[in-house]
Amino acid sequence: MSNRSAETRARIQQRALELFARDGYAATRVVDIAAAAGVSHMTFFRHFPTKEDVVLDDPFDPFIADLIAAQPRDLPVLERVRLGLLTSATELPEWAVAQTRERIRLAACEPALRARLSEQLRTTERCIVARLIEQATDPLTASTATAACLAALRVALLDWGEHGDETLNDRIRAALGVLGPAEAPCEPSTNAE
Repeated sequence: MSNRSAETRARIQQRALELFARDGYAATRVVDIAAAAGVSHMTFFRHFPTKEDVVLDDPFDPFIADLIAAQPRDLPVLERVRLGLLTSATELPEWAVAQTRERIRLAACEPALRARLSEQLRTTERCIVARLIEQATDPLTASTATAACLAALRVALLDWGEHGDETLNDRIRAALGVLGPAEAPCEPSTNAE
């Protein structure tokens, strides 16, 4: 994607979020977004196939998959995915964090968007699983570990979007912390009772 195309895409998304905040998601039409962004409605559709995509589409799946793939391979797969997601939460650009808050808040409040958020996370899941399989992780393990971590991430995103009383990173850390590294199992007692 060229710099000009990326700038146009970012401008469309920013104007859409501003209109959604001012007028409401349902009341905002694609033609309104295009006009506010200074583009035609056809240009809007070249960048975003639907109005929902302007809220939910993000370019970070390959970035997240790369961070997960970079985790030490001697760690359990669940821990690699968990640590990669934690790292991604702290390495997103500042503009992305601010915009993500608005997008997630909107998705948390709009039933149609909430359902589409799950679809978007399935796209993220496929990207991560494919990358793990490239690294010789068996498909069942890759899918299970990724699904568990993304379920925790979804809970964190929606909770943060609805309540927003902590930073996004704090909510993500808390949710993924539930899946944190398990402590070593206790040794069985050798004392008979």
